[in-house]
Amino acid sequence: MKLLRRKEGPSLDSRLAALLEAAELGEGRLPEQDVSAARSVAERAGTRRSLSVDHTVAALAGATGSGKSSLYNVLAGEALAAVGVTRPTTSTAQAALWDGEGAGPLLDWLDVPLRHSAPEAPGMSGLVLLDLPDHDSIRLSHRLEVDRLVALVDLLIWVVDPQKYADAALHERYLRPLAAHRDVMLVVLNQVDRLPPQAVDRCLADLRRLLEEDGLTGVPVLAVSARTGAGVPELRSILADRVAERESWAARLAADVTTAAGHLAVDGSRTVPAKQAAGLDRRLTGALSAAAGVPLVLEAVAKGHRHRAVVATGWPVTRWLRRFRPDPLRRLRIGVGKPDKEIVGRTSVPAASAVQRAQVETAIRDVGEAAAVDLPGPWAAAVRQAARSRSPELADAVDRAVGRTATGATRRPRWWRMVNVLQWMVFAAMAAGALWLGVLFGMDYLRLPQPPLPTVGAVPWPTVLLAGGALAGVLIAMLSRLAAWAGGRRRARRTARALRAAIGQVGEEYVLAPVAAELARYTHFTEAVTIARS
Repeated sequence: MKLLRRKEGPSLDSRLAALLEAAELGEGRLPEQDVSAARSVAERAGTRRSLSVDHTVAALAGATGSGKSSLYNVLAGEALAAVGVTRPTTSTAQAALWDGEGAGPLLDWLDVPLRHSAPEAPGMSGLVLLDLPDHDSIRLSHRLEVDRLVALVDLLIWVVDPQKYADAALHERYLRPLAAHRDVMLVVLNQVDRLPPQAVDRCLADLRRLLEEDGLTGVPVLAVSARTGAGVPELRSILADRVAERESWAARLAADVTTAAGHLAVDGSRTVPAKQAAGLDRRLTGALSAAAGVPLVLEAVAKGHRHRAVVATGWPVTRWLRRFRPDPLRRLRIGVGKPDKEIVGRTSVPAASAVQRAQVETAIRDVGEAAAVDLPGPWAAAVRQAARSRSPELADAVDRAVGRTATGATRRPRWWRMVNVLQWMVFAAMAAGALWLGVLFGMDYLRLPQPPLPTVGAVPWPTVLLAGGALAGVLIAMLSRLAAWAGGRRRARRTARALRAAIGQVGEEYVLAPVAAELARYTHFTEAVTIARS
């Protein structure tokens, strides 16, 4: 009779690495008990592989009175363990070794001090057979010893008797939790000599039914009598096969990895759903923009553009008066430095109102909730927390983005310089006309002879220069103001797009990116769990 084989899949090394990765990714998101158990499995696997892989450690485990010590003596070929009827007589695990050379470090790791050399037997070389204390012993130390070694040995042989094979403690505490270990497990119904043949068949059928309910379908079930020797050859044959294959230790570790990965898996470890937050990034950007006072900034951009245009292109006679009026952007502490330079300190944009702050918090919460849809509870909570993780820094980051981006709106168009030059040329002509007329007036006042006076038609040139320069300067200033008004609107629109992009980038960095990182972490976690369980 052969034990079941695992289907081909990733190597044990790959599965152990995946289990460690899943444990690391699940840190802080899954119960610490499950994470620690996964790490313990990986650590135990490394230790077991470093010890003798040429020996197979099989353990006889059972309840008080099941006759496991008697079976142990029969398999060992001599009376090594004391046999009792109703009271537990095995207080400490002991080992029988067939060709035990090199098994010392392995038994030291298992902490089994009692060791016996068993007589040579065909096919048994390399077997280390343990007789464990009773798992239902009245002594806690016995039960703890069983639990410790059941978690370490390569092959588990559960010895039951016709009276207690259906014991709930055995099935609920050991067999059902070890469903993934069916490849390294067999069940022995001992003391069948006490039953008539028909009752033996009924007990075996009922025992197989209980094992199927435990998830242990296909686990070998043997009818044995340690007293008469019935079924013992079959049991020896199975043990010989397992010892010869030298694979029980790896199968045991693989089952441990499967169990640990199953505990890490949450609600089947569903894959990350398709992006649920489509459109919420725009809503988040809108809420952040409102809270950052973007409408006020855009109004200041347009007004500031017109203000600086008047200062740069207005009529030189009156433009200096504009300097006494504050620049709307500078009033918000925007544009006080050079464009593209980091703003030092906060702008003077009014702080967000309570309603605006609530809208931002709602937008952040909606992003987290949408991204967490269909995720298992612990990971959904982690995604929602990731959305809020950097929210305390958000206001300052948005303010810096607004200040940095809006500073670009203070750049002066080139045509301002050309119009400024033209204005001063016109002003020079007007001043020349005024000076010329002043000279003529002075000469007339002093009764000096008048020089020849050129004219344009009937109008003297000095008058043309004075009046024409004044009219031209005012006209250029008016046209420049109209152009500045239109330019201010265009600049406000461009700044609005730039601010939306900059604020969107802040939202991406401080809200969406942490959410995406958590979703990516969950994706890697599910992939690692899938590999570990395969």
